[in-house]
Amino acid sequence: MQTSHAMAEVPGPAPQALDYLNADYGIRSWLFTIDHKRIAILYLLMITIMFVVGGVFAAAVRLELLTPQGDAFEADTYNKLFTMHGIVMIFFFLIPSIPAVLGNFCLPLMIGARDLAFPRINLLSWYVYMVGAVFGTFAIVAGGVDTGWTFYTPYSTTASQTNVIPAVLAGFIVGFSTILTGLNFIVTVHKMRAPGMTWFRMPLFVWAIYATSLIQMLATPVLAITLLLLVLERGLHIGIFDPALGGDPVLFQHMFWFYSHPAVYIMILPSMGVVSEIVTCFSRKQIFGYTFVAFSSLGIAVIGFLVWGHHLFVSGQSAYAGMLFSLLSFLVAIPSAIKVFNWTATLYKGKISWDTPMLYVFGFIGLFTIGGLTGLFLAALGLDVHLTDTYFVVAHFHYIMVGGAIMGYLGGLHYWWPKITGRLYPEFWAKIAAVNIFIGFNLTFFPQFLLGYLGMPRRYHAYPEEFQVLNVLSTGGAPVLGVGYLLPMVYLIWSMRYGPRASANPWRATGLEWTTPSPPTTHNFEEVPVVTQDAYDYPAMEKKVA
Repeated sequence: MQTSHAMAEVPGPAPQALDYLNADYGIRSWLFTIDHKRIAILYLLMITIMFVVGGVFAAAVRLELLTPQGDAFEADTYNKLFTMHGIVMIFFFLIPSIPAVLGNFCLPLMIGARDLAFPRINLLSWYVYMVGAVFGTFAIVAGGVDTGWTFYTPYSTTASQTNVIPAVLAGFIVGFSTILTGLNFIVTVHKMRAPGMTWFRMPLFVWAIYATSLIQMLATPVLAITLLLLVLERGLHIGIFDPALGGDPVLFQHMFWFYSHPAVYIMILPSMGVVSEIVTCFSRKQIFGYTFVAFSSLGIAVIGFLVWGHHLFVSGQSAYAGMLFSLLSFLVAIPSAIKVFNWTATLYKGKISWDTPMLYVFGFIGLFTIGGLTGLFLAALGLDVHLTDTYFVVAHFHYIMVGGAIMGYLGGLHYWWPKITGRLYPEFWAKIAAVNIFIGFNLTFFPQFLLGYLGMPRRYHAYPEEFQVLNVLSTGGAPVLGVGYLLPMVYLIWSMRYGPRASANPWRATGLEWTTPSPPTTHNFEEVPVVTQDAYDYPAMEKKVA
């Protein structure tokens, strides 16, 4: 192991006269920009706001569960809190987070392009996201929705007296933003790679975004159709899902999960790409098994479409279908395991630097591994019958999504922050935040595995007294986790004005994005770069330094 080469120790050159941030000024220049980097900043601002909103709902849920009695909120209010938490976090933060922010900013730079293939469609995708956010905000302000983020029928179509239609339309509209972004990325990767940038010279982050975009393009239309049918049934009483009208509620579950399980990989695959970039940079080694890591992203994307039925083990589908979906659910763990093994092999005997992005990577690997292994418990038919709809499922999901996806997002944000802003953040506070998040997360969600194993159902605002100790532990971890998330917001904003200036390549990383100034110019590259070597050629770089 070698000591950390902290960013602040790397002297940066004088800033370039003109970059994408100061090329133009005024709100109008931002609202009508077609620069992929500025659009990434617009997304960053909005998803951060939505993350805070979703976090407030989560804090309210944990506050209610501090005591066994439902004494903080009524049952109906509690149902609205966890529903809006799920809708905001999944549709407005997790799904767009890395693709819309880091993907938008970095993908053209990483493949040597001057912008995305369709810059105006890229801006349109942000406006569509904003329209969806308006509908979601209206649903919240008008009194919320209580169906759960899955909108299960027939409750959502007949019984619920809350703002189901605005909330469903919010998800419907924001899906089009996802589709447009995925389309843009796919065409860009196919048509705009720099000379010499072959498929097997592409950074693994680009592979991950490409696989994610395939899922976005193929799965999101199914969700759009499903939500539209739900709105039609609730508004016009068409018998599609309601058994009283001749419909089938299990049909809704099949259609919803056909999208929503691949959506899990929309959330986690980009984080896996971020981890691949950071692991190889901070261990100063080529990635172990580049081809396997690249194709495992595509493998996850393909197999992810075949496992939705494990959400219906107790919904009345046939035993044979359950057995098949159980087998496929075990199968999808293989490409994920390939990535974890290859990251570990890359770290082996590497010159590891303990910079902040690497801390997030270690957190990701540990938490994602726990989340993945507990997913195998839920893929087993017999165990799932006991564990379904308990807090075990809640803990598993959050270990994947919060412990995995958000850890990867924060790791990537810290890794590319010098490139995005041209400024360095305070390394000490960044490390404090990373450790804080790791501790707070485990304190919040690990007790929920035990609660689920003991049989505590989710979505209940009151519970037997024997579960209180574990719930107090879980609620006690929430403010620790919250402080961990608040710290980066503070010091990253601070760094934009007061942070030391960053050099073009403060991490001594490979990749085309590190050959441009920090921050980059409007058109990224003065001349079209020509790629002559494989990705992650750190041994050659280390020889040059030596």
